[in-house]
Amino acid sequence: MTPVRLLVVDDHTLFRRGLLALLGMDPSLQVVGEAGDAAEAVRKAQALQPDLVLLDNHLPGATGIQAMADLKEAAPHAKIVLLTVSEDENDLQLALRGGANGYLLKTIEGDVLTAAIHRIVAGEPVISPELMGKLVAALQGGAGAASAPAPIAVAADTGPALSPREQEVLRQIARGASNKEIARTLDIAETTVKIHVQHILRKLGVSSRVQAAVAVMSGGVRV
Repeated sequence: MTPVRLLVVDDHTLFRRGLLALLGMDPSLQVVGEAGDAAEAVRKAQALQPDLVLLDNHLPGATGIQAMADLKEAAPHAKIVLLTVSEDENDLQLALRGGANGYLLKTIEGDVLTAAIHRIVAGEPVISPELMGKLVAALQGGAGAASAPAPIAVAADTGPALSPREQEVLRQIARGASNKEIARTLDIAETTVKIHVQHILRKLGVSSRVQAAVAVMSGGVRV
């Protein structure tokens, strides 16, 4: 299996070195570059064309979220994952709106991080479970809602209705379950889950599992 090629971006040298050592222990991952600020990250992304960028948000100069557009232009095929200490719901929503494929907290365990990286590369956006409650509160107009971005719009009312099985799959997606976990829970093949997910995204008029989950949690889609 070809290793996932990673670019690690973090301004804290000690943390970055520890992360590089951790990731280097897994033969399924290959760190091809590192950077300490957004400008360096964009240069490295363009030169190295990694599969995935692990990106801290609190960087000198431009933040990680602010740098996402330039990173996407520099490495169009790379997945971008925020790996940060920020549990702020505004940062989370801005990252997702900017096209982040994942939003993970630095408290994550090493094996969980590795699993999340592989899920993200496989096309399954991942959010740290600790943040789901805050995302729900923000979308439902909780504290700080006045300054929070509006929920991601979906076209659920204009598309075909979801089948009962698709509704079951969508409920699992909203809980953050992977395709494998959904298959185990519903006792169906993982390939069948993938087909259901494709149909759900098309019917809801969204482009990612994260947006589908947000649609459910914000009340835009009832399941």
